[in-house]
Amino acid sequence: MTRLRVVTLNLWGTEPPLDRRLALAGRQLAALAPDVVCLQEVRPLDGRDGRTTADVLADALGMTAIYEVSLRWDDDALRVGMAAGQEGLAILSRHPVLEHRALPLPEARPTEARLLLSARLDTPAGPIWVHTTHLHYRLDDGLAREHQVVAVDDAIRALGRGNTDAPQILCGDLNATPDADEVRFLRGLCTLAGRRTHWQDAWLRLHPEPGPGDGPAQGITWSSDNEQTRPLRSLDIDRRIDYVLVTSRKKDGRGTVHRCEVVLTDRDGEGADEVCASDHYGVLAEIQIGVG
Repeated sequence: MTRLRVVTLNLWGTEPPLDRRLALAGRQLAALAPDVVCLQEVRPLDGRDGRTTADVLADALGMTAIYEVSLRWDDDALRVGMAAGQEGLAILSRHPVLEHRALPLPEARPTEARLLLSARLDTPAGPIWVHTTHLHYRLDDGLAREHQVVAVDDAIRALGRGNTDAPQILCGDLNATPDADEVRFLRGLCTLAGRRTHWQDAWLRLHPEPGPGDGPAQGITWSSDNEQTRPLRSLDIDRRIDYVLVTSRKKDGRGTVHRCEVVLTDRDGEGADEVCASDHYGVLAEIQIGVG
């Protein structure tokens, strides 16, 4: 039985202390030994061009990095005093990359533009498409995110969702909780744009959401325990907004989720000097991609 071990992580741009954060991320990822790492908020180390934070991690892990820019900005465009720069998505892979493509998503703005980045990987079980995305972040951006997830699903469905097609994996920071319509649509629980789809939420396959009186939700990736979230706590805290999603399970077992957990929670330093790898925690999932 062949499994693919996937990690998703929002890298938090180049916020300081960047060297410590990247080193901490690299150590934790090396221990997890993923086959694929899907990254959001990837930026060049110098802010503009050249070597990126994804390249640093790829080199540390011995993986191939695919990077695409989603947004470029001029001096002072994002905030006063902030230099021009760029941000994008990346996929790191231990397996050869057969092809990759980037799709701009709807609702682009001068200071916020989103992509779907897709890579077709040559795995021992055959070619597999893995995708990463990052949706609009504001709490009242649900309608924009709805348009974005419909575009994401359309693009991925065009790559093959038949019974004989390989499973596909979608990772990313959706900036929405499991009960939001944009996530419910992906989970097959509501209609958007006059149609339905179905993806497995890897976390929910193994960790059912609590019912009334069962205590707080688990699987939190945007957490008050992480001091790096403090600058943006107006966005609501203690939410599960980072996902690994898998197309529907096949009768032959492909697409089965065998493991899913929150990862990249370790700290470096103590007290006021304590840092995490990012303001988000990551999610790891092991997905069956071979017959068994």
